[in-house]
Amino acid sequence: MMDIHADRLLILDFGSQYTQLIARRVREHGVYSEILPCDVDPQRITEFAPKGIVLSGGPESTTDSAGWTIPKEVYDLEVPILGICYGMQALAQELGGRVESSDLREFGHADLIIENDESLLAGLSDTGSLSVWMSHGDRVTELPPGFIVIGSSAHAPIAAMANEERQIYGLQFHPEVTHSEGGSEMLAKFAHAICGCGREWTPENIIDDAITQVREQVGDGQVLLGLSGGVDSSVVAALLHKAIGNQLVCVFVDNGLLRLNEGAQVMETFAQNLGVRVIRANAEERFLTALKGEADPERKRKIIGRTFIEVFEEEAAKLSDVRFLAQGTIYPDVIESAGAASGKAHVIKSHHNVGGLPDDMRMQLVEPLRELFKDEVRILGVTLGLPPSMVYRHPFPGPGLGVRILGEVHKSSADILRKADHIFIEELRKAGLYDKVSQAFAVFLPVNSVGVVGDQRRYAPVIALRAVETIDFMTARWAHLPYEFIERVSGRIINEIEDVSRVVYDVSSKPPATIEWE
Repeated sequence: MMDIHADRLLILDFGSQYTQLIARRVREHGVYSEILPCDVDPQRITEFAPKGIVLSGGPESTTDSAGWTIPKEVYDLEVPILGICYGMQALAQELGGRVESSDLREFGHADLIIENDESLLAGLSDTGSLSVWMSHGDRVTELPPGFIVIGSSAHAPIAAMANEERQIYGLQFHPEVTHSEGGSEMLAKFAHAICGCGREWTPENIIDDAITQVREQVGDGQVLLGLSGGVDSSVVAALLHKAIGNQLVCVFVDNGLLRLNEGAQVMETFAQNLGVRVIRANAEERFLTALKGEADPERKRKIIGRTFIEVFEEEAAKLSDVRFLAQGTIYPDVIESAGAASGKAHVIKSHHNVGGLPDDMRMQLVEPLRELFKDEVRILGVTLGLPPSMVYRHPFPGPGLGVRILGEVHKSSADILRKADHIFIEELRKAGLYDKVSQAFAVFLPVNSVGVVGDQRRYAPVIALRAVETIDFMTARWAHLPYEFIERVSGRIINEIEDVSRVVYDVSSKPPATIEWE
């Protein structure tokens, strides 16, 4: 069997918000990549044995004595190196060039003039220039020995540099973002033409490799999976079912905070269509009782997470000879847990996914998706035969409607919100807008508003609609949906749900607002 990890690149993270994008772009070209923080134990860089290394951007300045430096092991490996933004500046300074702070900073689009089209930028433009995405204050003012300028911009005479003999390259701009023309091709050229990597990182190969690893790990043992109906757990269920069949047992905890008819859809997809063994635990009353009187968002999350674990453990205790617990952990979770990106980010709110596994848990973890980004998980799901409507569904928080009902959670408010959310999503699909927005949902506001329906006064709660457009969910713009569409959704919600008096549309972007309201 082929080793789909053999040809791999290492992404060394200096704290850029785009670091994960670099790894994702490299993987899109069929090459496995991993991210390690720039201050990682140098031995891990050597042991990783990459065929090439990419140095990310970052918020620090190489002109500051406290700035990050490139580990010596990066040079010792004698593999091709690509420095991006801060990575380029660090290369220039450490290899004998000069970096200075500039009064003329570049943030946003800039025209890159190709000065040499026989290197990393070869064949990317018929006009001799590319529109790229800049984000820098410092700039390289003097090349290190052995380097040539391969690209320049209005405010950065050395916007791209190369040393072909040592196969070291630097780009002042960000090729990983979609705003950079030809950026994806640059990363592909670095991975394949320069580093000599093949294209073994494909959905089919990933599935085959995961199946082999799962079978080797579990043998003839039973595996337990908490099935939520979300993308990650659904793909894990499909993958494990393909790998070990009846050795998989799923527990689906219905917490009463799911979307309309979601419980039935989960059972239909997995138990009826795929033949997966699914135990359904109807725990709505238990969750609502636990949440009674609680309005604080963080405490609500913890209550929902703790109750989920309790119900899940009780169902697991009814089973015999279960030695493995499967989880839908994906690569961004691994990165965050490991403290990549320097670990300096502030906690905005606890993670949406349910956590809190007991310390004394005796089952071994099975995590077949822990090397994958979300977009890769979705592709795997479709390849495994899951309905695209499930796989490409908008993100849904682990606590479900519990954090889309502001304040205390009641069954009545959950039922109202379920219906309103269903109408919103249904209309988005009808209008062909669902896939054009990144996330859309309804929010229940704990305030009453006066309305008039027919000849009668209605004093009832308010529903807010939220839709955003984003690439990475780190920043987001409120979706500029047509007024006629919003009017149609509002009309349906007020007319079809008698306990709603008013509908409002959220026009806040992230930042300063978050995408979810709680």
